Amino acid sequence: MGEQIMHFIRFESAEAVAEETARRISAAARRAIEAHGRFRCVLAGGRTPLAAYDRLVHQPEDWAHWHLFLGDERCLPPDHPERNSRAIALALTERVPIPPDNLHWIPAESGAESAAKRYDALIADRMPFDLILLGMGEDGHTASLFPGHVTPTNVRAAPVHEAPKPPPDRVTLTPLALAAAPQRLILVTGAGKREALAAWRRGADLPVARVAALGRTDVLMDPDAAGDWP
Repeated sequence: MGEQIMHFIRFESAEAVAEETARRISAAARRAIEAHGRFRCVLAGGRTPLAAYDRLVHQPEDWAHWHLFLGDERCLPPDHPERNSRAIALALTERVPIPPDNLHWIPAESGAESAAKRYDALIADRMPFDLILLGMGEDGHTASLFPGHVTPTNVRAAPVHEAPKPPPDRVTLTPLALAAAPQRLILVTGAGKREALAAWRRGADLPVARVAALGRTDVLMDPDAAGDWP
């Protein structure tokens, strides 16, 4: 599924990771809009991605041509603070003039099965994406692809039940969708990620490793997560 090029890049701080992420998103947006008149980006939740979005607010972007998607979502009410879409709204989309019709969120409040089916149909006509942004959990999961869970290979979005962290019901993009971009950025910050990151770099078969192997992927790390790795 694309050329397997992966780079681990260490930065001086989580703030520097957020700054570089914002710069890369902005650059990808400008390239995509120049090439085909729109920018399709898959976003992640989490502290460092949200810090990157906060920096984008102050950039002179061509917001009218941005189309935003989610790598995963929790099955919670739309205004719940633990929803990725709500956190992204507070950090970015309620602060810049992106047209509401360009916000392609996962309707997870309808339940994992229904929402996954609807999102699979929605993104089918909107792939490939231009950029996919992901994080990594302390167990090596990314999006809501968890260790030990079986992921369907024939759909782009799948329901998740019995997630090892709350809430148990979620919707996630699958590798079929996460391969559909020329580049992935995976942000790994904080000491809590160090063990999983070290295991990944030793060759452990983690969900994040499988996604990173789908094509060109840059892993942006801070010193707390990277530990002794250069």
